Amino acid sequence: MNRNQISIFLIIVVTIVLAAVILLSQDDHDHAVGGHDGHGGPEAHEEEMPRGPHNGKMLMQDGFSLEMTIFESGVPPEFHIYPYLDSKPLPPKDVDLNIKLHRTGDVTDDINFKERQDFLVGDMVIYEPHSFEVEVTVKHADKTYQWRYDNYEGRTEIPAETAKIMGIETETVGPISLSETRTFSGQVHTNPNLLSRVRPRFAGVVKSVRRELGELVKAGDVLASVQSNESLQTYLVKAPISGLIVKRDIQVGESTSNDPLFIIADLSNVWVEIDIFSRDLDKVKQGQSVMIETLDGQHQRTGTVDWISPLTAHASQSVRARVQVDNKDGALRPGQFMRSHVTIAEHQVDLAVRQSGIQAFRDFQVVYAKFGDTYEVRMLELGRRNNEWVEVLGGITPGTSYVTSNSYLIKADIEKSGASHDH
Repeated sequence: MNRNQISIFLIIVVTIVLAAVILLSQDDHDHAVGGHDGHGGPEAHEEEMPRGPHNGKMLMQDGFSLEMTIFESGVPPEFHIYPYLDSKPLPPKDVDLNIKLHRTGDVTDDINFKERQDFLVGDMVIYEPHSFEVEVTVKHADKTYQWRYDNYEGRTEIPAETAKIMGIETETVGPISLSETRTFSGQVHTNPNLLSRVRPRFAGVVKSVRRELGELVKAGDVLASVQSNESLQTYLVKAPISGLIVKRDIQVGESTSNDPLFIIADLSNVWVEIDIFSRDLDKVKQGQSVMIETLDGQHQRTGTVDWISPLTAHASQSVRARVQVDNKDGALRPGQFMRSHVTIAEHQVDLAVRQSGIQAFRDFQVVYAKFGDTYEVRMLELGRRNNEWVEVLGGITPGTSYVTSNSYLIKADIEKSGASHDH
């Protein structure tokens, strides 16, 4: 056996040994979680619980049993509990039942029951998520029976250090000012108030050219020299403003006319002209704030609508609105296409979450609430939204910490664990 074969053999052996150790450790853990819960009754493990005639979980003790179902067909979810004695249906009126649902956030739902047909029905809705520790206390014929079991869904445990490594970030849900925006296309233009057409003072012959197309110049810089036709004196042509030479129409030895020798543009401030179509024209007003960004989203600017054209473009039937934006870094170039997000209204909302935190879970839009090292799904009823925020109408309480960054990792961890909506 050569050296490579020996190495491969050793790797296989080590892999088998490690796998065996992991399996044995998991088996020890599974046995360790058995036993009683210290509350006077057996702790039922969900995976061990048999199913009853109504497909509910069966809790059994000394010949007495309860079939636990959550009914939600055509009605809000509610407990329907079927009692049995020696495997035979028991009249619901003979049973005194109480169930407590212990939820994350130190919330406990205390549910009492009354008779309905052949089952007991709870007196409150079992709201989402159906994730809780269930504590059951029932009295029948002067005997008391108790059970506790976990009914978790959309929940996972992640230690703080692991969450930090995963880049999981959280915020507290609360009120915000929600901006309602509309998005339009636009184009960058030179600010005509910052454009200079440099003409000769006197007609003459160009003697020298000092600056080239595309150069940045400062006010007072010499651009060229011209010999006057009348005095035969040579005078200097200087830059009247600071900016970029965007056009040069001059050569040594040429005669000048009244046409510009140079055009200089100060691009530290530019106009973005946006196209507003008729369906949105009544929503866009002068003074509204605008966030301008390049099509790749790399460069963003803010400004306000300072002018709306009284004319309609013939071809597109759009109306042009203007926004002046700072461009000292020169990132925006005349002719460049832009996206313009115009804030058309501001709404004060009691609760809102970041769009970055929202994930899909079953048929719901959700965020993942954080309670210590526990992360659990919260099904949301959503309202108005913009690119960053969405209003929450229900499903989470104010002050709850929820995941805003890398929430997909929480979703993946929950899906891996296989926690299901099982009644």
